[in-house]
Amino acid sequence: MPILSLLTPERVLQNIEGGSKKRIIELVSKIIAESDDDLTAEAVFSGLIGRERLGSTGIGEGVAIPHCRLAGVNQAIGALISLSEPIDFDAIDNRPVDLLFFLLVPEEACDDHLSTLGKLAEVFSQEELRSKLRDTHSKEQLLEVATELFRT
Repeated sequence: MPILSLLTPERVLQNIEGGSKKRIIELVSKIIAESDDDLTAEAVFSGLIGRERLGSTGIGEGVAIPHCRLAGVNQAIGALISLSEPIDFDAIDNRPVDLLFFLLVPEEACDDHLSTLGKLAEVFSQEELRSKLRDTHSKEQLLEVATELFRT
């Protein structure tokens, strides 16, 4: 499944004030719940924070991919967030995070979940692609770059 198909314009946010790991997870949980009538912000937050307790989803180089499998999710959902200031996310390289891709998948979608995480990790491992995302200055630009990068 193409990563781009996981996103909607409402779930691509640029220059967001994160504040803290918990605060950005709360904010994005609300945004995701608003775009899906089957989900509540509390359920999304609980799933994402529960996954973070198992180990940080901060993959390094200023990137985190908070994710979880969640009951009530019928198809994979993504959100791309660019923060105005990096925040501590307990990343594996101990660097703060400013690019986040949130991913929710159906509870039973284990293989799809792992495949999508692999694709995301591959994109975010490339310095040139991270730079393109960071060089955007509006939500529209971020969506345009995401459209270019996440087509496959």
